[in-house]
Amino acid sequence: MTILTQRPQAQGITVRRAQFDPAQIPRYYPANSPLLSHLMNALSSTFPLGEQFFVHSVRLVRDRIQDPKLQAEISAFIGQEAMHSKAHVEFNDSWRQDDYQLDSTMRWLQKEEYRIKQIPARYQLAITCAFEHFTAMLGEYILMHPELTEAFDPEAAKLWLWHAVEESEHKSVAFDAYQAVYGDLKVRRQIMLSITPAFLSLIANSTARLFWQDRRASVPRVRDNLRGLWIMTKMGVTLVPEYLEYFKADFHPAQRDRTQLLDQWRERLASGKLQLKRAA
Repeated sequence: MTILTQRPQAQGITVRRAQFDPAQIPRYYPANSPLLSHLMNALSSTFPLGEQFFVHSVRLVRDRIQDPKLQAEISAFIGQEAMHSKAHVEFNDSWRQDDYQLDSTMRWLQKEEYRIKQIPARYQLAITCAFEHFTAMLGEYILMHPELTEAFDPEAAKLWLWHAVEESEHKSVAFDAYQAVYGDLKVRRQIMLSITPAFLSLIANSTARLFWQDRRASVPRVRDNLRGLWIMTKMGVTLVPEYLEYFKADFHPAQRDRTQLLDQWRERLASGKLQLKRAA
């Protein structure tokens, strides 16, 4: 295997550190909607363990990959995911209050992570490929819709838009590793079919739990909740065709070419508007 220091640099995948202050983020930070905020918080509760598992699954097969370019991309993927996990730990910790807890979802994920790590590496990596498809779809949707990006609280944007950019940048890495080592279409499809209802039910349950915890403040804001429900419904319906692409025999994440979109957002990141800087 190529020595790490001799590997080429990954092209288009930049490891950055998010600079944001969780204490400055208001309770309802996307579109002033309690419902949408609880959904985003439910997603965030899955990220620290989820990102760590994604790295673990890729590392299981890394020594079987000979392509220096893919090795460089894996290094950048690991760097980005490590930063995502760290940032969302900070974000999640800021929401730990007597009346608002994300911990039940995290405890369930810890149990699932232990169980999943006992299955063969082929299935673990296929799970990562499936979830990377979800995160790339969601991230790119946010970046492509100004009504969402402009509705974010500025401090929250430093976290969520940074994360969205990087999910799109590395969306092909786990998939390419899976194809290089296994290329098993049947397993890839089966895993996506099995995790989709589990993931959606987990997020729906977690969102409902958080909404209920915050019911005294959330329930009266009917108009804001309806706006959040409209945004969520529109996003879900719009993303169905992209989700189904995953089941095609010739599918590849790069087929959804977001080069121009990412160039625009990289320019925004580099301009300092979101107060981002490269990780040391």
